[in-house]
Amino acid sequence: MSVIVGIILVAAILFKIEASPLIRKKLKKETWVFSILLLFVVGLSIIYSLDIPIPNPTKGLAVIFKPLSDLLFEKLLK
Repeated sequence: MSVIVGIILVAAILFKIEASPLIRKKLKKETWVFSILLLFVVGLSIIYSLDIPIPNPTKGLAVIFKPLSDLLFEKLLK
């Protein structure tokens, strides 16, 4: 539980340091993008700290592109 509190504390400090200038300059889009990415990373960090397995995105891409790759190699080797 203390790890999760630490992750949230570090994220809050990072938000204060990095987002303050964005807010002062009224850069709304950049602030939103930074906030969304920070929330995504905090979520992944919390999931990782709870030892929940995180799927590897390259495996999903391999499933998608494997049939295409097989088809291309089949056509090239004929």
